[in-house]
Amino acid sequence: MVSLVDLNTVTGLSEQDAASQLKQEGYNELPSTQSQSLWSIAWDMVQDPIFLLLVGGGIIYWILGDLQEALILLGFVFFLMGISLYQEGKTEHALEALRDLSSPRALVVRGGERKRIAGREVVREDILVLAEGDRIPADAIVLSCTNLSTDESLLTGESLPVRKVAAKGKVEMAHPGGDELPFVYSGTLVIQGQGIAQVQSVGAQTEMGKIGKALQKVLPESTPLQQEMTRLVSRLFGIALLLCVAIVVIYGFTTGDWLKGVLAGITLAMAILPNEFPVVVTLFLALGAWRISRNHVLARRAIAVETLGSATVLCVDKTGTLTLNQMAVQQLLPHKPEKTQPYNLGLHPQKPLPEAVHQLIEFCILASQRDPFDPMEKAFKQLGSRYLADTEHLHNDWKLLREYPLSPNLLAMSHVWESSDRQQYEIAAKGAPEAIADLCHFTPQQQQILTAQVSEMASQGLRVLGVAKASLIDAPPPFLPPHPSLNPEHLPDKQHDFPFEFIGLVGLSDPVRPTVAAAIQECYTAGIRVVMITGDYPETAQSIARQVGLLQMGAILTGAELDQMGDTELQQRIQSTNIFARAVPEQKLRIVNALKAKGEVVAMTGDGVNDAPALKAAQIGIAMGQRGTDVARESAALVLLDDDFSSIVQAVKLGRRIFDNLRKAMSYLIAIHIPIAGMSLISVLFKLPLVLLPIHVAFLHLIIDPACSIVLEAEPAEANVMKRPPRNSQEPLFGKKTLGLAILQGGGILVIILTIFAIAIYRQQSEFDARALTFTTLILANLGLILSEGSTSRLSLKILKSPNPALWWVLGGGLFFLILVLYIPFLRQLFSFSFLHSIDLVICLVGAAISLIWFELLKLRHQPQRVIK
Repeated sequence: MVSLVDLNTVTGLSEQDAASQLKQEGYNELPSTQSQSLWSIAWDMVQDPIFLLLVGGGIIYWILGDLQEALILLGFVFFLMGISLYQEGKTEHALEALRDLSSPRALVVRGGERKRIAGREVVREDILVLAEGDRIPADAIVLSCTNLSTDESLLTGESLPVRKVAAKGKVEMAHPGGDELPFVYSGTLVIQGQGIAQVQSVGAQTEMGKIGKALQKVLPESTPLQQEMTRLVSRLFGIALLLCVAIVVIYGFTTGDWLKGVLAGITLAMAILPNEFPVVVTLFLALGAWRISRNHVLARRAIAVETLGSATVLCVDKTGTLTLNQMAVQQLLPHKPEKTQPYNLGLHPQKPLPEAVHQLIEFCILASQRDPFDPMEKAFKQLGSRYLADTEHLHNDWKLLREYPLSPNLLAMSHVWESSDRQQYEIAAKGAPEAIADLCHFTPQQQQILTAQVSEMASQGLRVLGVAKASLIDAPPPFLPPHPSLNPEHLPDKQHDFPFEFIGLVGLSDPVRPTVAAAIQECYTAGIRVVMITGDYPETAQSIARQVGLLQMGAILTGAELDQMGDTELQQRIQSTNIFARAVPEQKLRIVNALKAKGEVVAMTGDGVNDAPALKAAQIGIAMGQRGTDVARESAALVLLDDDFSSIVQAVKLGRRIFDNLRKAMSYLIAIHIPIAGMSLISVLFKLPLVLLPIHVAFLHLIIDPACSIVLEAEPAEANVMKRPPRNSQEPLFGKKTLGLAILQGGGILVIILTIFAIAIYRQQSEFDARALTFTTLILANLGLILSEGSTSRLSLKILKSPNPALWWVLGGGLFFLILVLYIPFLRQLFSFSFLHSIDLVICLVGAAISLIWFELLKLRHQPQRVIK
């Protein structure tokens, strides 16, 4: 079916009308899982083990008659709840932003201009422009179409695509099912062709909404990292529970004071329960995805955030990713019997075009859409408007009778046109030069000449197209059009049946993105290999590779050569091949699988329907956000919002930073819990005064919680983050090295505070003195540990220069509240402290300084991965 409505005549809604409609009827959204409310987050906090332990401790103090201690503990409950609400709110905000970004895109006509908007912003009466690979955002009536068919299996269960026709006259929306209907439906997929449709229903009023389907593109998935965390937390929880029960029993039997035994058990439980671990992982992944989205890369799946830092190979398309996808006609080579040189427009920018190339441009335009969206077709139209205006070579009044689209078997497309007086019928074809040569039935000698001409143009980095024409007036009798007009149904089914005549070659330039060369060099510094896959000729690919600095280890591999190879041979060749030319999307899957078979972690870009299998197969599928199809976006883990290669590199850098900071946070949590748990256990096992009570551990959590979830999450990337090889994807978050370092850090703090506590006891200082000295040293050492964990390479004091305001808030707040507790009598009494004199503070500072030196010595010994030279 050929278009009955010219897109140039369609104006669509105005922006004001669309905004008013959106305000009245709401967003085009289906019923879905709502984000957590403040109350639901608060209810989750109430069920948190730390919350329950603090409440339990408060109740026991109340039973013992210590009302002040009980009230302080409850005050800590609400303070910690406030911190948790902030953390959860920040996570929900990040997830909500990702949900908005992941909404399917829609191309609409508003105010006479095409505009790409979020699918949720589509309103009734909007004009949709549909193309192959689009996910239809709303129920609509087809106004015009060309070879349009959709997959409605989501609604009907019918696996075969259904053909669409344009509506004739006024029609009402009907239920889906069957061919030759002028309706398209929300959530269905355009399989072939293109069309224009007017929206009739949105949101819950669509067929999808009536069925009650809930689609939500950003889901809180359980990633491998979260699964690892669940297993770890389960084991630690079991160990913690056994230890706490043992402490209560031991203390109760040895002292006879069971209530204090329960308090000791609660203190130990607060010290060692791993409740922060899952919160930190969820927060880091959600905020990590949000940070990546601010760099023009949308993380549709949480696993992509984990995997980014371990990518070893980036497979990228040339057009639009390495280049700007802003085509301009550079050379024109009309077909002549004698050998001629291409006409270079760049050398004659102000001169009129010679008559010899006019027909070539004329049929380039006739073989393109009347209102083009493709950059190449836009370039043809701009060239015609500039040089051929007011000539007989532009035919705005001609009627398109039929379009023959590109196919995998023939990379050429044709348009059949009827002149305004119905006396002339012309067919214009354009496509890959070899496909056009096939349509024109070239002899081997002609093929050889054409190949040489194409190679010469391609070696200059140009994309080369062939152009041909045919006239039905000169056609044999079967195709002679009947008077007065030709019925499109009488046209042949195949392009090959037309008597095509070769017109010439067109060379288009596509400038390289200015940021790509530096980004590729950064990849090489980071130990990441870059592979270019393009449908262009090897000479074009080689020219672009030289411009961007892409290393070419071996010979360029073409799609035809790839088809001749077995999987084993491809796996061998792929180790030394960085450029694939004349490749089709279906071959990307073989390339991905070959790289994965060699142990590589592959990031693959794609934009078309046929790219979807490769995007799913790659560990990191990256769809194009601007020119990509909805199918590609749905198959990918990441969506490149600006289609820029350098954004991929920045996402990899952020992926490494996120994993580094997550590891720092986990290491910090393990390290700081060791001295807390150690002092709680030692006091009970050796019948010493209880150093840490629930109120002290609650105070520590006021520093620990924001430090691990806010401060360390916001730490900038290490200076050498892109100067070291990719992380092994099989490497666990808690490897032996990470766990060993955390145990040594925490063990160092425990030894220091235990020494200070022992000295105080040896000097026969009071229990309050010993507790104040030990706790103050622990707080200061904790702040030093936060400084040390901020970087694996920089000295702790240098971290103070880093632009992380959260660090200053936590350090300053911790010191401020410590001073209040030590020197305000009411608070000092509540914490069971004595007054600390200057010499006492010096002892605490020396202990903290020794712990900081210990952290730095460990940092020097556990250097990060080898930096790539």
